[in-house]
Amino acid sequence: MRQPEPVVITGLGIASPAGNDFASVGTALREGRSGIRSMPEWQSVDGLSALVAGLVENVDLQAAIPRKYRRSMGRVAQLACFAVGQAIADAGLPAELVQGGRVGLAVGSTTGSPTATLEYYRNILGPGMRANKSTAFLQVMSHTCAANCALAFGITGRVWGANSACTSGSQSIGLAYETLVAGGQDVMICGGAEEVHFTTAGTFNLAGAASSAYNATPHATPRPFDLKRDGMVVGEGAGILVLERLSHAKARGAKIYGEIVGFATTCDGEHITSPAEKGMAHAMELALESAGLTVNDVDYVNAHATGTELGDSTEARATARIFGDRVPISSTKGYIGHTLGACGGIESIFVLAMMQGGFAAPTLNLENIDPACAGPWHLQKLLERPVRVAMNNNFAFGGINTSLVFKAV
Repeated sequence: MRQPEPVVITGLGIASPAGNDFASVGTALREGRSGIRSMPEWQSVDGLSALVAGLVENVDLQAAIPRKYRRSMGRVAQLACFAVGQAIADAGLPAELVQGGRVGLAVGSTTGSPTATLEYYRNILGPGMRANKSTAFLQVMSHTCAANCALAFGITGRVWGANSACTSGSQSIGLAYETLVAGGQDVMICGGAEEVHFTTAGTFNLAGAASSAYNATPHATPRPFDLKRDGMVVGEGAGILVLERLSHAKARGAKIYGEIVGFATTCDGEHITSPAEKGMAHAMELALESAGLTVNDVDYVNAHATGTELGDSTEARATARIFGDRVPISSTKGYIGHTLGACGGIESIFVLAMMQGGFAAPTLNLENIDPACAGPWHLQKLLERPVRVAMNNNFAFGGINTSLVFKAV
């Protein structure tokens, strides 16, 4: 499907281990700066050997969010709210437009706040239900980001909370894009958020998918596609985009970062955790088809690759199946870790930073390409050249696949 009118990006908001504004993340990508750090505070967690993470720092969430709204927010919703506010301001959306019913919101996360969830159930199993505050469940519920952001900014249009783990952010963007194509709203605020917690790291640790070999050298992990990769590193943050149809953006004199020209989401229908090459490749094919583009039109592919053995090799084969070795690909997980529900939004902003800056960032820590990941054109150093069309891929448990295609304007 080709949209009858272009859908453009007019505002961005970000909080990430690589920086908390568009300029900062662009610089971090160009300079190859890792935002991964050691987590000595996790050493007391029994059975947890993964002691590194990517954290959002230097953001005063209390100052950014009034207390009357913050009371029902855990950290994940606060990060989302910070980025939504930044994106609204960046797009120059007046309050009367945001609250007028023709502006919608789609913001997802993997779960509600894990910090709040742990406290909620500890209280129930300990002193009892009455030990919880009345706002506790509002921090725990799965659509906490969408609901709390809608309340904080008075959004009365369509509100969705896409909760599909690592594709929560990218599905939210795709849903927003399709809403605008269908004429359901004039503007959509969309993306995802995530909060770091030891329980998240522990979940992947139990599955043998978390990095633990580089605890003493955190900047050396994760290592997507690398022969010595040993798993993913959890990260946190929020990435939010403001989308609107081109005529609406022009009518209000908005600046434009780029255009979304294609989107696809598919399901493997095969396994709850193991990815399928065919499903990944099919999402890429459908996204190109929806954009009306061919492989030869694409200048760069941002891979989902998290640093896991099976995930990276399967994705490498799927990408090579579509693009061969003609289009440069890289994973940006080495800069921030795997931000789960936030990665679709954050990495889309990374793609836009590369398009604006005229470069493609390499896969950080990719020193020796694993033969199992051979096939695509892996970027191991900064590539200085225009990026006019780029694809951003994300994949999640349940065999959920997403592919977004962006175009420079």
